[in-house]
Amino acid sequence: MRKKVLLFASLFLVFILTITGCTKEQTTVKDREGNDVVVPEKMERIISTAPSNTEVLVELGLADKLVAVDKYSKDVEGVPSDIEYVDFSNPDAEAIIALEPDMIIASGHNKSGENDSPFELIEEAGISVFYIPSSDSINGIYEDIKFMASLTNKEAEGDKLIASMQSEIEKIKEKASKIENKKSVYFEIGPAPNLYSFGNSTFLNEMIELVGAKNVFADEKAWISPTEEAVLDKNPDVILTNVNYVENPVEEIKSRKGWENINAVKNGQVYLIDKNSSSRPSQNIIKALNEMAKAIYPEVYGQN
Repeated sequence: MRKKVLLFASLFLVFILTITGCTKEQTTVKDREGNDVVVPEKMERIISTAPSNTEVLVELGLADKLVAVDKYSKDVEGVPSDIEYVDFSNPDAEAIIALEPDMIIASGHNKSGENDSPFELIEEAGISVFYIPSSDSINGIYEDIKFMASLTNKEAEGDKLIASMQSEIEKIKEKASKIENKKSVYFEIGPAPNLYSFGNSTFLNEMIELVGAKNVFADEKAWISPTEEAVLDKNPDVILTNVNYVENPVEEIKSRKGWENINAVKNGQVYLIDKNSSSRPSQNIIKALNEMAKAIYPEVYGQN
């Protein structure tokens, strides 16, 4: 009888432990897109699918946790040289699952449509996917950094990184406050014949304003495709470009028919800004911000 009681007690204990394990409450958080995502217990193997996120993760000290990144992250300093690469917009689910990641830090740019997730099969396999949409403001970039830092238990590093950015921005703002005559700026991110630029509700527009200038298309919203006539009509004092896939983009702008009458071209105020730091919403926008400041107001911020 005593043996039967002990056996019953043992089986009951196993049952209780099994039930407890099965019903263990999982921690979920809302990612930057507002999705509820389960926080993995381990964070030893991370995949990043956008260069801006990769830059943040590396700066937080997580380069050694990265097992794969998108191909546009190849030039991010600190990424392991032997790392695997995944397709930015058409990831191979089978190959990614084989890497056994604990989580994926994804981007809104990975989606072909608003609700079209390329990681659906990966999520079904139980891998947590956290989305970080491309932020349209500097505060949004701060929040992205905070989220990734909190998610990976790197809060102190995240706070330090944000504080460093804020300090640099305050230096810019202090000098900008003394500028009385604001220059008008056209920032080109897509060359002729299909021009591409931006209006308000973008971090680049905010950066132009931070240095004490004004975007000629500030009355437009987000990303735009202006006509050449529209640029000529705005007659900007300064032209900036971050186009890096045409030969000598500054000279290409200066040589356009009719553009010789624009003040920026007449006065030789056309400048190239670093592509990566001006297009990726990460802590590295500070590099672009300083380049923009020195290009627009060299007498205030110093020469490039």
